[in-house]
Amino acid sequence: MPVLTKLAQAALRPSLFPKNTHSLLAIRGFAVVKDSPVSQQAKPTQPSANATVPASLRLQSGQVFQGTSFGAEKSVFGEAVFTTSVVGYPESMTDPSYTGQILVFTQPLIGNYGVPGETRDEFGLLRYFESDRIQVQGIIVNDYAAQYSHWTAVESLGQWCQRFGVPAITGVDTRALVHLLRDQGSTLSKIAVGNDAVVDHSAENVSFPDPNQENLVARVSTKVPLHYNQSGDVKIAVIDCGVKQNILRCLAARGAAVTVLPWDYDFNKVKDQYDGLFISNGPGSPSLLTETVNNLKVAIDTWNKPIFGICMGNLLLGMAAGLQPYKLPFGNRGHNQPAICVDNGRCHITSQNHGYALDDRVMPQGWKRFFVNANDGSNEGIRHETRPIFSAQFHPEAKGGPQDTEYLFHDFLEAVRAEKRKNTTYPASDEVSTPVAAYA
Repeated sequence: MPVLTKLAQAALRPSLFPKNTHSLLAIRGFAVVKDSPVSQQAKPTQPSANATVPASLRLQSGQVFQGTSFGAEKSVFGEAVFTTSVVGYPESMTDPSYTGQILVFTQPLIGNYGVPGETRDEFGLLRYFESDRIQVQGIIVNDYAAQYSHWTAVESLGQWCQRFGVPAITGVDTRALVHLLRDQGSTLSKIAVGNDAVVDHSAENVSFPDPNQENLVARVSTKVPLHYNQSGDVKIAVIDCGVKQNILRCLAARGAAVTVLPWDYDFNKVKDQYDGLFISNGPGSPSLLTETVNNLKVAIDTWNKPIFGICMGNLLLGMAAGLQPYKLPFGNRGHNQPAICVDNGRCHITSQNHGYALDDRVMPQGWKRFFVNANDGSNEGIRHETRPIFSAQFHPEAKGGPQDTEYLFHDFLEAVRAEKRKNTTYPASDEVSTPVAAYA
């Protein structure tokens, strides 16, 4: 008899299993992963959530959700949004695109595999995080797992939040909360912890600041140029609007030398130093990034080199082409968003994190839709009709998965190399050997 069938029958006839076995099935932590042999370091003490510290989430629309704190004991404001990702909370929480937002997890159990260490790869990039700190304002979960188990883990989710001063609430009915956010859209909110959470909120006159009125990209972008994999065969300029570490890794791992530039850097003045241009993801409203849009307009007119944008990069490239952005009701965030390629009709499952989209009902001359969201019909990418310029609203580099669309990095760098070969002048005849492809 199959195991699942036995378990199903056991629910009706417990006598099929010994009494102690039936009891074990009801324990949340029955699946325990032992440490890998390559990591034998002692685990730190794992404190449980402090049930004595009250916490609450108050929405601007008036609803209040009560819970308990397991993160930093501080109160914050932010825009409440939700993600449908089942795994990848360390990557999501360190994604700069979540700056200014309070993240609600629809996955009920969060924290069960702890938080990994800050190790780096051969390019000097963080292996397990998308930036060097937690970017979200705070997190809301239904059930926090204080006891974690994973061979990469060095601390609990609660310890990590406390270390970075980020509040976190457990015990919230996240299904009810997400229903509200779907019905009324992403909502300005306040996390209150401790004494601040037990006051009479109905009598509290709260002003909710809107993070989207601030240039959040300026907050997270690098202030100075950064270099990775400088021995690469092609040089890519990355406009940092809040770039994720795995985007840089996807470029460097395919042989590119990467230079990360500030969001408002006039890259047109140094265009001869690079073989291609990349525009990254980032937080907040694209309407505040007029400098980047104006620089991109010049680049489209004057660069004869490939250009690729992701997420915020798609919005900014679209604005430079003549499209306008608009705010989605509750955005698309998660690892299970379907995006259809207009060129071939294939549907890809993608990772996404954005609250804005391009209005692509009328495409500018010379441009066409590249991808469209199969759920809501919103734009998921554009491309130039004749030149190697394209973008995706989703995240093909997705850390935490899926990686179905990572081929876009290959396509971009192949276009970069092809353009470089076309524009390279070689010495005459027999002094030149046949070039070898740098990427297969």
